[in-house]
Amino acid sequence: MAQASAQISPSAREAVCEALNQGVAETVVATMLAQNFHWNVTGMGFGPLHTLFQTMYEDHFVAQDDLAERIKALDGHAEGQLSAMLKRSKIAEHDGHVKAEAMVAALLAAQETLAATMVGLSAVAEDHGDLLTQDLAIGRARTHEKFAWMLRAHLR
Repeated sequence: MAQASAQISPSAREAVCEALNQGVAETVVATMLAQNFHWNVTGMGFGPLHTLFQTMYEDHFVAQDDLAERIKALDGHAEGQLSAMLKRSKIAEHDGHVKAEAMVAALLAAQETLAATMVGLSAVAEDHGDLLTQDLAIGRARTHEKFAWMLRAHLR
């Protein structure tokens, strides 16, 4: 049964907030990855990739705030230490010293990871009757799937 945020049990809140914090961590790392590549991309594809990478990091910056604010709406603690996020994230940071094709491949893997993480968050939220978090997660998963498709198209 769906419940309002105030009606979700403490144990459900804890589980949902844990999954949300995973999403925040991976979104933060992916934000920096896209921005790093935006700064460092070169070559014949510079223009469209520079723009695409910027679109991605701007989207992710808003998303990390939306996810963290959902944690706070559930009366949880939004983790904010970069070191903890890097440790938690399944997405690795990068030094940016690669060619454009490798940047696209790394961002594609990051988007696929983010989509899977958001699907997992959606399932946790559904299990606990938190439709608002489920909706947020589904929307984010859809966005990451779209970015993955765009990046994949560059590699074909």
